[in-house]
Amino acid sequence: MATLTTVRPPAGETPVRRRRRRERPGVQGLRRSLRRHWTLYLLMVVPLVWFVIFKYIPMSNAVLAFKSFNVIKGIWGSPWVGWQNFDLFFHNPVFWTLVKNTFILSVYTVAASFPIAIILALALNEVRNGVFKRSVQLVTYAPYFISTVVVVSMTILVLSPRLGIVNEGLGFFGVPSIDFLGNPEYFRHIYVWSDVWQTTGYSAVIYLAALSGIDPALHESAKLDGASRLQRIRHVDLPGIMPTAVIILVLAVGNIMAIGFEKAFLLQNPLNLSQSEIIATYVYKTGLLNADFSGATAIGLFNSVINLALLLMVNAIAKRITGNGLWS
Repeated sequence: MATLTTVRPPAGETPVRRRRRRERPGVQGLRRSLRRHWTLYLLMVVPLVWFVIFKYIPMSNAVLAFKSFNVIKGIWGSPWVGWQNFDLFFHNPVFWTLVKNTFILSVYTVAASFPIAIILALALNEVRNGVFKRSVQLVTYAPYFISTVVVVSMTILVLSPRLGIVNEGLGFFGVPSIDFLGNPEYFRHIYVWSDVWQTTGYSAVIYLAALSGIDPALHESAKLDGASRLQRIRHVDLPGIMPTAVIILVLAVGNIMAIGFEKAFLLQNPLNLSQSEIIATYVYKTGLLNADFSGATAIGLFNSVINLALLLMVNAIAKRITGNGLWS
């Protein structure tokens, strides 16, 4: 409610009532929050500045995809060529191979890692032996902190055709030595299951946190109704973590064309190139090795647009089916 103030007029004049300026409720709430939590807002300044400088400002340089880059003239002084860089990429003989390899490898990774993390979290949630539970968590969680370079080095040593432990075991049963990394058919399986081993424990922690938020009264009620352990998992635990699982799945599908560059590049060799060459590795070779910065930017921008379209589409589908989404 706006308050009325009376201004004393000079003698012989009629009093004039003026209204104070009414502030919007949102503005009042923001000012009140700033006064009360100014230290928290101050802490947000550094990460916000970091995102602006290293994430948002560089996005303006995506205009390079529509230019023929000249080192002397710079990004903004280089001549405009329109869609030429995209047209060259779309008519490149390796275009569909890159898209197919990237899509298959990404879908395979999501399909393998997504359910296994949920199963591990549900299994750990049912374990009552504290020592065993903590030991399993440590063993599954620790690989996440191993460098990708180290993981690839371990994979190469384990699968080595001469000294690898896998071929040593196969030789014990009379099976000839297999060059796993030299056969394109094995590349996707090696990439995906080494990634599952490295990331499943970390992903399970997110679901364990969601499981801890489920009301214990629901389990007690299910026990009174005679529900078995599997029935409680199905009707209590799974619905409880469904919002978290949907968000993680939507984000994973949104990045389905942005699969990691490091592991694919490090596991890559001339023998498995037919299945290991993906968009990320091709961008590296085009932009840095061949110095075609405009072409590499165009390929990366195309990849980002596809990811955005997939993210919006999957989020809309998840919102319609489950009622949960990124912005709900």
